[in-house]
This record gives sequence, structure tokens and C-alpha cells, in this order.
Amino acid sequence: MSMRILFAASEMAPWVKTGGLADVIGGLAPEVQRSGAEVAVLLPAYPALLTAFPAAPVVAQLGTLGGSLPAAQLREAVTPDGLKLLLLDCPACYARPGNPYVNPQGADWPDNAIRFGLLARVAALLASSASPLAWQPDVLHCHDWQTGLAAAYLHYLHPRHAPVLLTIHNLAFQGKFNRATLAEIGLPESAWAMDGVEFYGDLSYLKAGVQFADWVATVSPTYAREIQTDAEGMGMAGLLRSKGARLSGILNGIDGTVWNPATDPLLPRNYNTAQLERKSASKAALQRKLGLTVRTDCILFGIVSRLTYQKGLDLVLAAQAELAGLPAQLAVLGSGERALETAFADLALRHPGQFAATIGFDEQLAHLIEAGADSFLMPSRFEPCGLNQMYSLAYGTPPVVRATGGLADTVVNLDADAANSGEANGFVFQAAEPAQLIVAIRRAAQAWRQPPLWRQLQANGMTRAWDWSAPSRDYLALYRRLAPQA
Repeated sequence: MSMRILFAASEMAPWVKTGGLADVIGGLAPEVQRSGAEVAVLLPAYPALLTAFPAAPVVAQLGTLGGSLPAAQLREAVTPDGLKLLLLDCPACYARPGNPYVNPQGADWPDNAIRFGLLARVAALLASSASPLAWQPDVLHCHDWQTGLAAAYLHYLHPRHAPVLLTIHNLAFQGKFNRATLAEIGLPESAWAMDGVEFYGDLSYLKAGVQFADWVATVSPTYAREIQTDAEGMGMAGLLRSKGARLSGILNGIDGTVWNPATDPLLPRNYNTAQLERKSASKAALQRKLGLTVRTDCILFGIVSRLTYQKGLDLVLAAQAELAGLPAQLAVLGSGERALETAFADLALRHPGQFAATIGFDEQLAHLIEAGADSFLMPSRFEPCGLNQMYSLAYGTPPVVRATGGLADTVVNLDADAANSGEANGFVFQAAEPAQLIVAIRRAAQAWRQPPLWRQLQANGMTRAWDWSAPSRDYLALYRRLAPQA
């Protein structure tokens, strides 16, 4: 019998997406199933999912599960590629428009502790001997704080259960609530302890997951090392170090059917490594769409990002004079912190035809920037894995990145050794300082003016497989290690 894996997550592309987590679930789960395992994904039954699967039958009625957790029911759906979805249907928790985590004003939903406590509680139930379903997982794979609490529920409430793997996608988001939450979510008073769910006076769903998971994975090898340091451990470095060999990093992949310049339907002209001259059609289309001057003698940098301090985009603003004087063009797409949104919009107003900023998100424009830009800027202060640098590499758009997390694991700096070995695929700088970013941008512009060298950089990035095939094999090996008898 095939190994059975239950994914538990708060979002999944293409139905519900706020960031990279959704892309990971939407890419990894089907790939693990194609690799020979039997996979089910537990998700909240958001309106988008109930609309996508209106005939999903109820497969279990779930009464109250402790504390103030509301009753719910489970529906089962099957995706077009044969993946099983278990939809946790509780209208009081999930029948809300828009973002899964925040209200239309951008504030956290006040009952998030209950909403995701319920999700984690049901994940634990399904991974235990008390599950109402005949389908029993061999491993429960939890993702981020929204489901991390499942490991604590299993520890305190279910002595017989499947082993738990927790993947941390971003340690900065820890799911912290006050002490009163403990009773509301149905955990015993004994859980309020340093070696339980308590975290500096709060209840942290992510800390609970790290504490009680059988294995903790992160989304890149470098990030796995970084989060064990006091500087980047977000208060959990000691706990993470205590996991020892049971903490590892597995680099994310990207969806090669969606992100492939040879077949991408959102591009004006498709291309591959043998047809790189066709990439220029996307550059011209991007310039026209954003009101940039259509020119071929000027390097065009692209940014598609959340506009936040984490992403280091204030460094780009600090480098604006140097960008303008190279000369260079800049196309920005994203939303986030109001101050950064305003700053990039003002930058575009001051430099019409040279800089453009689109505040919000547009999938087609995101693809056009990846293909139409000559180089991609990603100067993150920290980046657990990052996906856009892999999109850029796949699209022949050598990135400029800071040496952190998954960026350090995917982008090979153009230096004398890397150029001679044929491994270089981009430009890497070390410190989150404007001066270092400026040097890296100048190096990129200089390399762009050398077509043979630039084509080699493009080919080096495009010929490596960035899809989910290798990560899924690593996860399968980890599942077998956790459940060797399955």
C-alpha cells in the first residue's frame, strides 16, 4: 500500500493565495502524489473552495472538539489531477470574503486563534486513532503557525497518532495569542509551560509545533542554519538548536507548467535558451504597458514583491539616484507597507518613462516583468526560500540578490571563478546596505553590456531544473524516515 500523507495548511494555489505558502502546497502536494504516495490536503472551506467544488459531499460531522471550538463538518473534493482535498466547513470561521487572515481594513481577524485552532485540532484528530475517517495518514505534514498547534494537540490529547513533520515557511509569523486562549482552544492547563506552548508570556502556535513535531523542516538549507542563530532565530533559536539532526532544510520548487517561458501563455512571444532573442518582445511589451520609454540600449530591472522592510526594498529607494544615472529602467509590482507604496509611486511620478510602479497585484503583469526585465532585484534582509528569484532564473532574467536564505542557495554570484566554471547565474551582495546593492546593480549593468557573457548567465539559470521533482524526492525520503513501517 502507498504511503499516506496528510497535508494541513491554511491556503493552497490556485484557490486561496496570499503568498508563497499557497504555491508550495499547490506544487508540492500533487508532486508527492505523482511520486507514488497517497496525499490528502486539509484546508479551511473558504468561499473560493466551496465555489470551486460545489458538490463536495460531507464525509464527517465534527462535534465540539473542546474549549470554545465550534462544531464543523468535513467535505471531500478531488482536484482535476486526482488530489484529495478535505475541506473543513465551518461558516462561522471561514465564510468570509478576501484575505484568510485579515479583515478589509488590514487588521487580523479577532478570532484567528479559534479559526486556526480549529484547523489544527481537526488535523490532529485526522492523524490520530480517533479519526472519523477510514483514510488514516502515515505522516501529518503541517505548514506554518496556522497548523503547528496540531502537534501539541496530538501530544496532549491523542497518545496514538501519526508522526508530525512541521515545515516553517517564515519564522517571523508565529501565531501568538494571550494566555486565555489556552482554555478557548481546549488544551489542558499543563500545556502552559516553557516546554509546552508558552512563549515569552504568550501562546505561540508555531512554537507549539516546533516543540512537539517529530521533525522540523524549513524551505532552504541556508535558512535552516540561519534560524538557529540568536540573530535570526526570532526568539526560538535555542529551541530550534535543540532539535539537532531533526531540523533540516529542503529548498522549495516552482510550478514548471505555470512558470516556463517556452509555453507561458501570458507572454507576447515564447522563448527558450536557443531562442533568447525572442525575449526582447516581452521587454518591449512591458515598456509599452507601463509607459516606459521603449528602448533597447538601457538595462531594465524588475521587482515583483510584497513591499515590506523584510524585502529590503528601502535599499532600492536609497539607490534611486544611481539607478537613474546608469541609466537604467525599473518596473515595480507589489503592495504592502503604505510608506513603501507611496515612495515607489512618487518615484515613478518623478521619473516618467524611466521608472514605473504598479501598486497591487496582477498575475499577467508579474509574468511579463519576469520575462521582460533584463535583471530582477531581490535585496531581501531575510528570505526563507524565495520563489521569484527561481522564476527569474527560469526566465533568463539574472537576479541581483542578497546572500540570505534560499537566495544564497539558488543564485551563484558572477565572479572570476564562477564565470570560468560556468555556474554563475546572477549577482550576490552580502550586507543589507545601499552601497553594496549599488555595487551589485552596477556589476549587473556592466555584464548586461557584454552580450556573450549575459547569454551565458541566462543559459546557466535556465538549464537547471527548478521544479518540484527534487524537493518532492527529499520530502518522500523524510516521510519514510518518520514512518519506516508504512
